[in-house]
Amino acid sequence: MGILCPCGVSVNACSKNNNVEFISKCKMRRGNITYLANVCVTTLNKSTLSLEFVDTKRPCSNNFLFTANAITSIVCKKDGQNCVVTVEGTGLVNGRQYSFKAVFRDQIAPAANDIVQSFVIKGFFDQNGAVCVPQGSIIALGCQEL
Repeated sequence: MGILCPCGVSVNACSKNNNVEFISKCKMRRGNITYLANVCVTTLNKSTLSLEFVDTKRPCSNNFLFTANAITSIVCKKDGQNCVVTVEGTGLVNGRQYSFKAVFRDQIAPAANDIVQSFVIKGFFDQNGAVCVPQGSIIALGCQEL
């Protein structure tokens, strides 16, 4: 029998050809983003989250992998039939620590894309708006009414 997760999110998504902003460089870049997460409020210390960016215009020059090393907060809220999950904490890019905030939207309608509403690595990276990902890429658990 598994452990019940009253608030959590599982993400395995990729989005291609996104305009993103590197805050530290004040530059916009285009590339592919891969999101992976397995986060549960009852096991934050064992939860995982990462974002990988691959620059498609200037290969290798802006590529990075962000890996959370401490997830400090997760909030699940119902929005109509959908679920919005906000995850916050800290993580590393090339050995440097940054705080982050990611907002994932699990769309219930089978024909609707799921959405990474925002992903900001403070002082380093902003995905620059909502990013649609395939339906089923984001699975939210334990939503409450807004």
